[in-house]
Amino acid sequence: MLAEYLLIGEVLRPQGIKGQVKVRPDTDDPYRFEELDWVYVKKGDAYEKAEIADVSVRDDGVYLRLAGVNDRDAAEKQRGMMLYVDRAHARELEENETFICDLIGCKAVDLSGNEIGVVKDVLQPGGNDVYVIKTPKGEMLLPALKHVVPEIDVEKGLMIIDEKRLPEVAVCDWE
Repeated sequence: MLAEYLLIGEVLRPQGIKGQVKVRPDTDDPYRFEELDWVYVKKGDAYEKAEIADVSVRDDGVYLRLAGVNDRDAAEKQRGMMLYVDRAHARELEENETFICDLIGCKAVDLSGNEIGVVKDVLQPGGNDVYVIKTPKGEMLLPALKHVVPEIDVEKGLMIIDEKRLPEVAVCDWE
């Protein structure tokens, strides 16, 4: 099942005395924050809409102030808060793009349909993403390359892997 809300940032700390906070963006386009009128914050099991009063994107991060937050003490209470957008307001994906949260939990299978494991995480060290796959033998790190992972169907929760490529590219903790 695809997530209804997508993480786009985490509040790191207050900035100044007027209620602004510094946000670590969890998006490939920090300027995305300038297009938003609101974000969602998770309260228990529910997501509450929070209006953005002002926002600026700088070289070292995103700075924003939520409506009703007007001093440093109120901003301090937001430290560690996770910020989300609903899927309806998420950026439009290009062909062959997926949201990372939609990959987590996908079943990884070989070309014959034999289960290899489950996608546990996606690392972004630069160059290309790396899938962390939990297998019965332990963890496997696999680069997100089209010739290695020819197909991903997030609707079905399925990642197809060309098992013949594994010896040349996979890093496993069981060997």
